[in-house]
Amino acid sequence: MAHKPTHPVTRAAFGVGALVAIAVLANWLVSITPAGNRGQDFTENKIHTLSEGTRGILAELDTPVVIRYYASRNTAYMPEVLKLHMRRVDDLLKEYGALSKGKLRIDELDPQPDTDAEDSANLDGINGQRMDDQNLFFGLAVTCLDRTSVIPFLDPNDETMLEYHLSKAIAEVATPAKPVIGVMSALELAGSPAQMPGQRPTPGWVFYQQLKQSFEVRDLGMTPTVIDPKEIKVLLLFHPAGITPAAEFAVDQYLLGGGTVVACLDAFSVVAQMTSGGNPMMGGGGTPTTSTLPTLLGAWGMSFESGQALADPTYLTPMRTKTGETDAMAILTLPQEAMPQKDNVITKDLKSIMLLIPGAFTQTGGAGVAANTLVRSSLRAGLVDSMKASRLDPSLATSLKSKGVAYDLVTHLSGTFKSAFPNGKPGEPPPAPKAEEPKKEIGQLPAEVKKEAPKPQWLKEGSAAGNVFLIADIDAFYDQFAYKVQNFGGMQMASPANGNSSLLFNLLDQATGSKHLIGSRSRAAVRRPFTVIQAMEATFNKEVGQEIANFQAKQEEAQRKLSDLQAKKSQGSDLHLSPEQEAEIRKWRHESVEYSRQIREKEKDLRRQKDKLAGNITLLNVAVMPAIVILFGFALFLKRRSSTRAR
Repeated sequence: MAHKPTHPVTRAAFGVGALVAIAVLANWLVSITPAGNRGQDFTENKIHTLSEGTRGILAELDTPVVIRYYASRNTAYMPEVLKLHMRRVDDLLKEYGALSKGKLRIDELDPQPDTDAEDSANLDGINGQRMDDQNLFFGLAVTCLDRTSVIPFLDPNDETMLEYHLSKAIAEVATPAKPVIGVMSALELAGSPAQMPGQRPTPGWVFYQQLKQSFEVRDLGMTPTVIDPKEIKVLLLFHPAGITPAAEFAVDQYLLGGGTVVACLDAFSVVAQMTSGGNPMMGGGGTPTTSTLPTLLGAWGMSFESGQALADPTYLTPMRTKTGETDAMAILTLPQEAMPQKDNVITKDLKSIMLLIPGAFTQTGGAGVAANTLVRSSLRAGLVDSMKASRLDPSLATSLKSKGVAYDLVTHLSGTFKSAFPNGKPGEPPPAPKAEEPKKEIGQLPAEVKKEAPKPQWLKEGSAAGNVFLIADIDAFYDQFAYKVQNFGGMQMASPANGNSSLLFNLLDQATGSKHLIGSRSRAAVRRPFTVIQAMEATFNKEVGQEIANFQAKQEEAQRKLSDLQAKKSQGSDLHLSPEQEAEIRKWRHESVEYSRQIREKEKDLRRQKDKLAGNITLLNVAVMPAIVILFGFALFLKRRSSTRAR
């Protein structure tokens, strides 16, 4: 029996259905593979691309890390803004997982009431947020072995810092012990014992005490011979006044080995003057009030003015003295506009910092390393006498001479450094030049092979990339100038008075968290403002705002008069409105209607412009872009067809 032929329409329908099924299955199969999560990022600030620092952290993971991601998904009470942010976090974590090559596992948990997921969240210290009488969870815990770092709430307002916080948490748990910070300082940062019986010991600086809570701090003194970069995560040079060439050589070799140096220098330290037995600049004893790195800075492509202080009339600080108020030209209050790197995690969230009689850095170049300014002066700044600046001399306002140059106050140097001591350690003889080998004559037997001279024990150039942070002041971190210190029942409580301590700890936190976190950027916001629509709304408010204000003023005046008339009526007097009063009320009512009509027309016009803009965007997405693709494909088809005919 012959089979009935299949209708062409049926065959076409089956073919289309098969193609759709193949496309869906192929997309699904690709989506579950790492290749399916890759793509190109064409956004302005590369908001969908992980930074090189994050990639470096993930590449160096040698122990599995688990991220427990707590998000209340099956609830109708989650605000829409959190739902949108949740999708962004989902995408970011997928990127982390794809780049980790299996070293990072992400467990997505929905902590419903009375579930194991809720118990796990509570054990991790994530208690949720109360919203509409519901306990909603949106946080994560990063765990490696027995170490855990928690981000209890993924705040949408902190979106730009999400990648940094997450990468920092991964770096923290992947590090087996507290980072070690080595300290070299001419000041007694840790405090000192009582000089006489009955006296109280001198307490340590607040920032130094806080430093010991987060890091392992080692006091290296001012004359270390060797500083091992594998052991010392960060070397803090805090007012290294009178540093010796041998100590500078030890710092030099530490940096060339891939270390990180944080150098806080000063042109005139008020603290050194207060806490020492005198001013060495004036012939007395005690700690010098100035500090610099005379040999190292030049090799790093920097110079530091330690003989004069920096004054800046743009960022001066008004001060109250016994004789009245005065403008402290060399006490600088530096706002966000003085911090040029707006996306740098060190300075991004600082409102302002205050530097007291600082020095000034200038980039001389030639060191072959990158220099990034974190804080700088204005173009009106200039150098002044340090002693006059410390006395708040009012004559500085007239004697200041600016060169029209912005000086660096906080700078980050990064790259492969070269030694500042090409001839080796100071005080040791340089290596003898290599003797020339005698020429061998024809037929001469080979002479006894001489042993090569031992290679020098110092590095002439960096074996790994290093980092240097330079800060032009130390007084900014003293208790009196950086904190509000209060005593409660014998306990000392300190809270930041400005952004000074945050600047230092942000810097140390980034430097010790991972070498890849140094110089990392904060993530740009995904939410982009509709600037065109905002401009339209601003124009509308400008045009109609005055009319609305006039209308409201007339309305209030009319209501006041009506209230007065009503009060007279309640007192028992006959109320008869005069023709003038009736005309005034009719006029107000007419103006009220007219202004309301004008406002409605303006609002309608604004909506029409918004709708027109939205229509153009929709047309661009739906029609123009596909048309471009079709035209490109058609042109490609014609080109191939013409080349085929030519053959």
